[in-house]
Amino acid sequence: MPDVILDVALIGGLGMAAQWIAWRFQIPAIVILLVVGFIAGPVTGALDPEATFGDLLSPLVSIAVAIILFEGGLNLNFSEITGLSASVRRLIVFGAPATWGLTYLAAHHIGGLSAPTAAVISGVLVVTGPTVIMPLLRQTRLPRGASSLLRWEGIVADPIGAMFAVIAYEGAVALSQGEGLSETVLRLGVAIFIGGSIAIILSRTILLAFIRGLVPEFLKAPILLVAVLLGFGLTNLFMDEAGLLTVTAMGIALANTRMASLEELRRFKEMITILLVSGLFIVLIASMQLSDLLALGWRDFLFLGAMLFLIRPAVVMAATAGGKLSWRERLLCSWIAPRGVVAVAVSGLFAQAMAAQGFEDAGRMAPIAFLVVVATVVLHGFSIRPLSLALGISSAEPPGILLVGGSAWTTALGVKLKEAEMPVLIADGNWNRLAAARREGLPYYYGEILSEAAEHRVDVSRYGALIAATDDDSYNALVCTDLGPEMGRSNVFQLGRQRTQHDGEGAANRAERHQLHFTVGGRTLFRDGSGYHQLDRLLAQGWVFHRTRLSKEFDYEAFKASRAPEFKLVFVQRPNGRLVFSTTAEQVKPVAGDVIFSFGPPLKEDKTNGAKEKAESAGGKDT
Repeated sequence: MPDVILDVALIGGLGMAAQWIAWRFQIPAIVILLVVGFIAGPVTGALDPEATFGDLLSPLVSIAVAIILFEGGLNLNFSEITGLSASVRRLIVFGAPATWGLTYLAAHHIGGLSAPTAAVISGVLVVTGPTVIMPLLRQTRLPRGASSLLRWEGIVADPIGAMFAVIAYEGAVALSQGEGLSETVLRLGVAIFIGGSIAIILSRTILLAFIRGLVPEFLKAPILLVAVLLGFGLTNLFMDEAGLLTVTAMGIALANTRMASLEELRRFKEMITILLVSGLFIVLIASMQLSDLLALGWRDFLFLGAMLFLIRPAVVMAATAGGKLSWRERLLCSWIAPRGVVAVAVSGLFAQAMAAQGFEDAGRMAPIAFLVVVATVVLHGFSIRPLSLALGISSAEPPGILLVGGSAWTTALGVKLKEAEMPVLIADGNWNRLAAARREGLPYYYGEILSEAAEHRVDVSRYGALIAATDDDSYNALVCTDLGPEMGRSNVFQLGRQRTQHDGEGAANRAERHQLHFTVGGRTLFRDGSGYHQLDRLLAQGWVFHRTRLSKEFDYEAFKASRAPEFKLVFVQRPNGRLVFSTTAEQVKPVAGDVIFSFGPPLKEDKTNGAKEKAESAGGKDT
């Protein structure tokens, strides 16, 4: 027993260490997990999951995969897919089945796998991991069309690929037991019907119980987790591994409801999934033998080449034909398709199940999946940026600003940024606070910006800076702390701490009680550290945003002379597009060619005309 506890702690510790290293150095976590699992298992033998868990290893892996696929299903909202471009929809609806069929042919005829094993692993390899593609997109500023296609393919492919694998597995088992084609089709229909029925019953029961207030908030997440395991177990009583269909369908069903607690439940599932993904990946890699990896032959590498250079380009080019993507964007998307954790996890699960059913080459599935994951992560990860630069499709639009917190002030700033043709997004979890942004036609995100759902839906790579501008100082600090590593610590800003009527002389102790640690949060915006209520009050008094281009004749001194003394410099946009913000710790020095975004009183009629006349005569512009 002590050895089991120690091994479980070691698996968890290695998984979290790998995740932290990936976060700290901004690289896909799967790369570190691969290295850690390989060293802990095949290289050193420090971990031997089969010896540690024995007969429990297979059910534990099954449960972990079920929870991971359920969480993946929670991200699949059909209303969002409907609003995507035609190219994305075609790649999802038609491209996924085409990839499955073509990969099957390659696995069977080129890779030399038996038809049943080829059918299962080809379903698994439809998956392109969102946990891998998201960091790559953040590092490479692709055009919106190409970025959206790759991002949504990764999100949707997870549950679809798993369902393909389940269908192939059930069909393979039926045929191996001597059933005819009609009986096999009937068996698959029964599996889908049973899995779908259990998923609908459980999801509807949960939805009604939650909506009617029959379940307290602190029990919702645990009950949901138990319901997932219940659905998985019940379906498996009727048909082996068909429970994966049930949990995936449950996730999709709940994702397409209007359940108020869905965001909170999704965040809980995210935390559980990160722990399970990390541990499961290490367990599966550690379970491999060096002999399995060394047994990979030339046919396996030919199969990999067919996937990379024939199947993927053919599917993407066909799905995007006639769409709005340029041929350069289509070429890039036809190359980028890194596989992730789900591919290895599901292939490992079905390898064990098929081996138990007597399929002789089932043991080849996990090493082949490992080969595909390693090859795609390395090749695509290191080539996406050079290739995008060589094709000339790295985004040419200036870096935008992500505004967290819907308010009159952020809406006014968003309007000015939109006029300057800079990307802008206002995010808030309160629908009413986004009303002004919606009226102005500004892009917005309704939801928790710190959730993994936002990571999937918000293309952070388009934004060079973040301003946390809610009326909650602690939440502003949390947003900056959480997104700082992703956007860069020097690119996250928050409004100054709110001063209340109790603040003033002798309030040192009260201020100290509310003061956050200096390592938490972002840089404080504005030289005077203006807070939410102060800015809101100034806006109500008629203050507006101005955008002014400086020149040699109309320099910063002339600009200041044309403004009220109390104006506030927000940020400066350099000629190369770089944004430099005014903070309590940094004084910006604008020069000729810079564009100043400022916040101040409206210019008086006589002063405005003079300033504009002077600016225009010098080649400058004030809007």
